[in-house]
Amino acid sequence: MQVAGKVVVVTGGANGIGKALCEAFHRAGAAKVVVADLDLANAEAVAASIDGAAFKCDVGREQDIKHLIEETERRFGPIGLFCSNAGIGGGFDPLSENAGGTSDEPWAKSWAIHVMAHVYAARHLVPKMKARGGGYFLNTISAAGLLSQVGSPAYSTTKHAAVGFAENLAISHRAHGIKVSILCPQGVDTNMLRSIPKGPQSGDGDLSPEQVAQDALKGIEQETFVILPHPQVLDYMRKKTENYDRWIGGMAKIQARMREAYGKT
Repeated sequence: MQVAGKVVVVTGGANGIGKALCEAFHRAGAAKVVVADLDLANAEAVAASIDGAAFKCDVGREQDIKHLIEETERRFGPIGLFCSNAGIGGGFDPLSENAGGTSDEPWAKSWAIHVMAHVYAARHLVPKMKARGGGYFLNTISAAGLLSQVGSPAYSTTKHAAVGFAENLAISHRAHGIKVSILCPQGVDTNMLRSIPKGPQSGDGDLSPEQVAQDALKGIEQETFVILPHPQVLDYMRKKTENYDRWIGGMAKIQARMREAYGKT
């Protein structure tokens, strides 16, 4: 799909990868880029720099997503590309004593933002896209959804679920002309990466948000389902599926090294 001439929505668009996506889509000739974020001030700043529009949006609330979609289409026309990009990095604890955690709160928050936000977008946009013969979803997930995330069961689990939903979205609506891509980077130089403990995602070729956005744009143009800004992730996926037991053992060693390192600090 070519972005030129399309109305594009980007959630989590005020900072990091989302901001870079907004800028990349604008340069590619999007008719209008809508910047949606809880951080309305920064969303407005991004929108002003690209002649876009800004909405305050909590993607974990279905009504916010519904309002974002309806108001965008009322004001600017049919959404051609919806980028469900918002994410959080909470729940990282290399010294956790129990993968199940001690509270539902980080699980519920991660589930709402990393899974249900994608579901809500599809729930309210798929019928519109079907009626006009197609559309495109870009869901920012993470390499953690294909591999895992040492130190954060909630992040890893919900990102895996996001991959599963995206697969079903693509399968269920291919016949309706609806295309789906998932953006799965490892370390990206953003506030979120800097706020979490260093782990396997750190120091393995951290990329700039701008590079990730360019890879996303290229993947959309080629209609690629899995977009991997870090090409080494494909090799890691192959090793995982070739010998799951060996892979689990290797990840457990990484977990042990992290516990030792953080235990000393």
